[in-house]
Amino acid sequence: MAEGPETSMETGTKKSNTPHCLGFRLVHRALVPCCQGSCLVDWCMLSCSPVIASLSWGITSWLPSWCPTSLCKLEEAEQRMLQPIHSKFYKKFVHISSDNKLWTLVFSDTSVEHKTPLVLLHGFGGGVGLWTMNLDALSQQRPVYALDLLGFGQSSRPHFSIDAHEAETQFVESVEEWREKLGLESVILLGHNLGGYLAAAYSLKYPSRVKHLILVEPWGFPECPEAGVEDRPFPVWIKVLGAVLSPFNPLAGLRLAGPLGPRLVQIVRPDFKKKYTTLFNDNTVTDYIYHLNVQIPSGETAFKNMTISYGWAKRPMLQRIGLIRSDIPITVIYGSRSSLDGHSGNSIREMRPNSHVELIAIRGAGHYVFADQPEDFNHRLLRVCETVS
Repeated sequence: MAEGPETSMETGTKKSNTPHCLGFRLVHRALVPCCQGSCLVDWCMLSCSPVIASLSWGITSWLPSWCPTSLCKLEEAEQRMLQPIHSKFYKKFVHISSDNKLWTLVFSDTSVEHKTPLVLLHGFGGGVGLWTMNLDALSQQRPVYALDLLGFGQSSRPHFSIDAHEAETQFVESVEEWREKLGLESVILLGHNLGGYLAAAYSLKYPSRVKHLILVEPWGFPECPEAGVEDRPFPVWIKVLGAVLSPFNPLAGLRLAGPLGPRLVQIVRPDFKKKYTTLFNDNTVTDYIYHLNVQIPSGETAFKNMTISYGWAKRPMLQRIGLIRSDIPITVIYGSRSSLDGHSGNSIREMRPNSHVELIAIRGAGHYVFADQPEDFNHRLLRVCETVS
């Protein structure tokens, strides 16, 4: 988004259509059975040629002329996503170090401003607009903050380290600087997908700032299984394809599709549109997803640097989750129909025998729990938040 006004007030008005959701499976594993779950997207048609994928590294300077996108179009797409929201809220850039800024939605009615705020971290390839079916309900009981992670959405897209630990640290420090700038003493921290991984990493480093950690279909927790012990071993051709495409950014093919990109999103992931038919009956959701993910890659590159073969985390969170301070309650929310590894919740509980760990399964929901079953998700989440003053 263009710098524009620093802050703008919004009051949602009802509109019949639907927004949200974004989950991308790495391009180089889009053709394989998803051992790590639908944490990313089935972009199998978007980057099947390593020659095409490699070209994307050198065309960022002319992306606006090749892809039908711009920061203004991303801003407009987000605005359409947020239209159904009734609650009053404002939007602003929160400036942090190195001239970076994090795009933020703030819901803070005076009647609930004394409550511990709920902070929402989206998943890979996502943005604040994906919470559009949840923000009204969640903001009735306490302040709610939703931000575009560094490198995603309308937030700054800086260079990230190629080292997985350093890239993770850049994400975590950006969230901490954001918290400091907003003057939030402590928060209920919720993360979906990649956001869940980063929420856990933040809780490890800044435990005094987290009243409750909520992991929604978190990515990056289990270790990559050793060769020969996978539940569903991959065919040789898939392993070869994964090795060939592994050097390339996950969404390179989407950018290389150029003018065909918007239509490609609609064809490859029609389920996104279906999730939000109660709000939108047009291409609002797929347009938003497209404009989110054809800007200059930044967080996407960081994510790639944090993964190994087929999207497994280089630094699995289950190796560290037991080190989170024992007095921080953890709630893990999964969709009953998700292909993501649901055993991580049980593993967390086993590793924290003297801590509160609650596991919640949302019936009829897949990886995008908050979009698949928004009413049930909102109700369950509000009950969890009621345990925090």
